[in-house]
Amino acid sequence: MIDHLTTETRNENTMNLDDMSTHDFLKVMNNEDKLVPLAVEKQIRQIEAAIRFVVESFHSGGRLIYIGAGTSGRLGILDAVECPPTFGTNFEQVQGLIAGGDRAIIKAVEGAEDSKEEAVTDLKKLNLTEKDTVIGLAASGRTPYVIGGLHYARSIGAHTAAISCNKGSEISKEADVAIEVNVGPEVITGSTRLKSGTAQKLVVNMISTGAMVGIGKVYGNLMVDVQLTNKKLVQRAKNIISLATGVSIEEAEDYLKEAGHKPKVAIVMIERKCSKEQAEECLETANGFVRYAITQ
Repeated sequence: MIDHLTTETRNENTMNLDDMSTHDFLKVMNNEDKLVPLAVEKQIRQIEAAIRFVVESFHSGGRLIYIGAGTSGRLGILDAVECPPTFGTNFEQVQGLIAGGDRAIIKAVEGAEDSKEEAVTDLKKLNLTEKDTVIGLAASGRTPYVIGGLHYARSIGAHTAAISCNKGSEISKEADVAIEVNVGPEVITGSTRLKSGTAQKLVVNMISTGAMVGIGKVYGNLMVDVQLTNKKLVQRAKNIISLATGVSIEEAEDYLKEAGHKPKVAIVMIERKCSKEQAEECLETANGFVRYAITQ
């Protein structure tokens, strides 16, 4: 039964949605969306705990693995695929699993989310270990695929966290950390791609970003491990070096080339007035943290 779930109840503010002008509808929807970050705020401590798990996994050579179905699964994948270009991670370090496999990313695979066993199979294919952190996403908090995945992850000793949008959810019972973002009824009853989806997107953004800060992928608020995969990102890297050190864009470009196209190395070279090899050694000693590499 799902009719008792907050995400399935009717929103009193949108009962006449089909009779509203477009302008009035947009105002109502915008007002409902404003509730989302306030609901996320109430879960800050739980999100912090999840970040600690992920950082611990990264330090031990483990991974962050999101698992979900439908919109929730796609949001996990979206966050995962942005980590390599933004933070210079390898493609295995942060991954997303969706019920029904890759084809479910662009087209719903009916019934895939109802199998606990499929989640176990998917995690075994990734060779899940106790070093990893598995984060289950399900707005309803009752998706069998996610329940099965979290249960298996805990059984082998992996860290687990659950992100749902209902209090006392089933997936919370299967996780070490329960993040329950109660955003209230959706604008369209049961359409959890709306406020619930926004809430989950905010939370995974916080988890991955917080974890990357925690392992030295950021200097100040600069993405110093950005991968130079296109012209825009090459220019961004030059800007990052210039902002971090005060050198001109032209000087930043020269240092970037000398540093093997690694902004982090270039910054340490400039600040310590050292060679590429010395900068790399400083960064290794500082566990990748630019700030410590400069000041040690």
